[in-house]
Amino acid sequence: MAVNKVSTVPPKALLLPGWRNSSPGHWQRRWAEQHVDRLRFTWVEQDDWAWPRRGDWMARLDETVLAQATVDEPILLLAHSLGCHLVAAWAAHSRHTRRVRGAFLVAPPDLDGESFQGGVPPQLHNWQKVVRQALPFDARVLASSNDPHASLERAQSLARDWGAEWEGLGPMGHVNEASGHGDWPEGWQGLRVWAGI
Repeated sequence: MAVNKVSTVPPKALLLPGWRNSSPGHWQRRWAEQHVDRLRFTWVEQDDWAWPRRGDWMARLDETVLAQATVDEPILLLAHSLGCHLVAAWAAHSRHTRRVRGAFLVAPPDLDGESFQGGVPPQLHNWQKVVRQALPFDARVLASSNDPHASLERAQSLARDWGAEWEGLGPMGHVNEASGHGDWPEGWQGLRVWAGI
């Protein structure tokens, strides 16, 4: 990933949670509390976390990117779970992708349903068919070997189709508070190295 020119002002990052939002102890919220010296965080708030509509979520992301980023000061996208699919869907339709410096995509679920434990919930059916178009900016996909919502092979397939770098994390569940990844310092260090922050 290309590093921005040296600046005393931390770069901006948008936090993109998944379905039902991120819990108080989730790494996205913890990073926003702990690392304000490294990134200027903005939480992308959605109107409906329970029944997420892909078009509505894409529109909100587009609005937020326009409000927060410029071509001269592009932004990082830090996504978890359904937020990863939001990035892919948004990037395939937005005219503002040049405002994104890169996307850090953690634990994308298998919304096509081949390895989603228990099947894809009806609340997420409008996210099918999954957008697999190559992303027009740098991206890195990180996934666990025992995520109940996606097999490692399906996550690797998404990374490949999105043209993203790949990192297998080992057995880490869905990489959230429930799987014991609140502060997730290893993830933060990986982001810092990858994004040069």
